[in-house]
Amino acid sequence: MALIYEPRGKAAEYSPLALNIYKGCSHGCVYCYAPAATYKQRDEFHSTVSPRKNFINELDKDLAKFHGDKRPVLLCFTTDPYQPIDEAAKLTRWALMSLVKNGNAIRILTKGGMRAARDFDLMKKGCVEFGTTLTFIDENLSAKWEPKAAAPSNRIDAIRSAKEYGVKTWVSLEPVINPDQAYRIIEETHSFVDIYKVGKLNYHPIAKTIDWRKFRIRVESLLRSKNKEFYIKDDLRKF
Repeated sequence: MALIYEPRGKAAEYSPLALNIYKGCSHGCVYCYAPAATYKQRDEFHSTVSPRKNFINELDKDLAKFHGDKRPVLLCFTTDPYQPIDEAAKLTRWALMSLVKNGNAIRILTKGGMRAARDFDLMKKGCVEFGTTLTFIDENLSAKWEPKAAAPSNRIDAIRSAKEYGVKTWVSLEPVINPDQAYRIIEETHSFVDIYKVGKLNYHPIAKTIDWRKFRIRVESLLRSKNKEFYIKDDLRKF
């Protein structure tokens, strides 16, 4: 059972390799695609979270296959490396130590906020990019859409702290649910974020109410005005 894998389709836009440490995610995001991707009922996916079976032994096997591979390994696509279960399990720190020692590049994506700060020392030692998903500045809106994830202010504190620690930082502006909120996120974070990756909301009625071409043009203009590196995902770029 390989744990490190090559994502396909839309997922491949974010990283050429990936590693999912846990099964399920307790953050409960309304827009989460992972239940469908893992063939789980949404309630079960968000309420039943566990480490991957034989995670340490299986990852050890994979490390030999990917020794020194400089393609970034994303932590994680179908789960969150810094959700509450990791406070006790600490498998994310173990995975980071193992990947850094193995000479792998690592790309982290989390909504766990400052829970990740305990691992900034490891991130600084390796070729690691620390990223967070930001959909809202408004914490009430975030609580509605991402009920058990860290608050936006906490995630912003984490990305700022990582930058101060000397870690390369990035923000996933995906899914964009409210364009005005996305613009505000850029205004409030551009001084400590190295790169933004922007993607539209899919498979939700609200997506049909947004002028995606107008948004793409404006968000690109804003990011260029801040001299920021950015990537527009294919679903949005076509508008």
